[in-house]
Amino acid sequence: MKQIKPTTIDEKSLDVLLGIESSKIGFYGEVKQKIQELEAANLSLRTKKSELQAMFDSISDGVVIYDSSGLVQQRNHIVPRFFPTETLLGNSCKALFHPDQTTDHEGCPVGKALMGESFHTSFSIKRNGGENHFFDVSATPLEGPSGKRRALLFIRDVTERRTRELHLLQSEKMSSIGLLAAGVAHEINNPMTSVAGYAEALQRRLNDAPGLADDPRMQDFPKYLEIIVREVYRCKTIIDSLLSFSRKSEGAFGKVILNSIIEEVLELMCHQGRDKKVFIKRKLLASLPAISGDASALRQVFLNLVLNAFQAIEIGGMITVETTVDGSHVIARVIDNGAGISSEILDQIWNPFYTTKEVGKNQGLGLAVTYDIVEKHAGTIKAISKLSSGTEFVVRLPICQDK
Repeated sequence: MKQIKPTTIDEKSLDVLLGIESSKIGFYGEVKQKIQELEAANLSLRTKKSELQAMFDSISDGVVIYDSSGLVQQRNHIVPRFFPTETLLGNSCKALFHPDQTTDHEGCPVGKALMGESFHTSFSIKRNGGENHFFDVSATPLEGPSGKRRALLFIRDVTERRTRELHLLQSEKMSSIGLLAAGVAHEINNPMTSVAGYAEALQRRLNDAPGLADDPRMQDFPKYLEIIVREVYRCKTIIDSLLSFSRKSEGAFGKVILNSIIEEVLELMCHQGRDKKVFIKRKLLASLPAISGDASALRQVFLNLVLNAFQAIEIGGMITVETTVDGSHVIARVIDNGAGISSEILDQIWNPFYTTKEVGKNQGLGLAVTYDIVEKHAGTIKAISKLSSGTEFVVRLPICQDK
């Protein structure tokens, strides 16, 4: 009888019999599938991140994210154009919104957002040259998964819009005060003429009748009449200024060489320079292009600016008048080293009747009239000044385009 050998099952066959091999295959298959799913998800996240970053960078406003401690966490490429150092990563919100405050400022938009409030505000800063730049800020809280709140800020440069608004406001002021000036001046001019006429008639009568002047009761009359006549004519000068201010310029526009206008003004004012020991420095560009303008009105512009410079200097000092060309514009600067103007009132100097001079020394119409004339010539004028550092007036007028 043939002996049957017992079947031996090795370890591998046992694994197959028990299904262990297939379970490993299944396990590894599941792992591989999970890895593929994670890779796909990671790719999708990277794509979403790239899309969001592209959207973040394409926003025309500045975008800054502050973390829960009020430190810059992220910013788009627009922000460094506005604030290159104030918004460096890790910088505090104090660097931008309240650098002079030792503690958190109650009006800080970052602080408001970190407290869960949506907040809108505006602020301005001075750049090189003393120019104001205006910004609108919108702050929104960002709720994080860990419960730590962050602040999302949108910063928009509205300098151009605000400048247009200020110019429009100035134009409205000029228009309103012009109408007021015309009405008041015409109403007052006739009575003042009568007062001056009768006072001068009394002066002539006193001069023609010596006996009257010898009367002790009349000894004060000549002095009183002289004061009346002088003050009446001072009032008439103010009225003439008001009428000149309110009257639309009827002067014919033509080609004007600004250097010639300035030379005429400086020649007229040279006696004041000698009296006050003020040195006038001319830096006029040779072969200056012509501009289109009213020579009489422009003469008044530079007479006002030079006179204003003289009034800013007590005794001694220097006034520099220079002309240059910048692209399609002629630039004229009147610079003095006088007392200067504080930043708090610099924006008010163009307002009619605003003056820092003593009562009676200035009617506050010179710069208002100057502003109006320059604007009518399609130009711009600005003042750059600091206390005790002098003042610079910059006039930009378009070069005459030959047809």
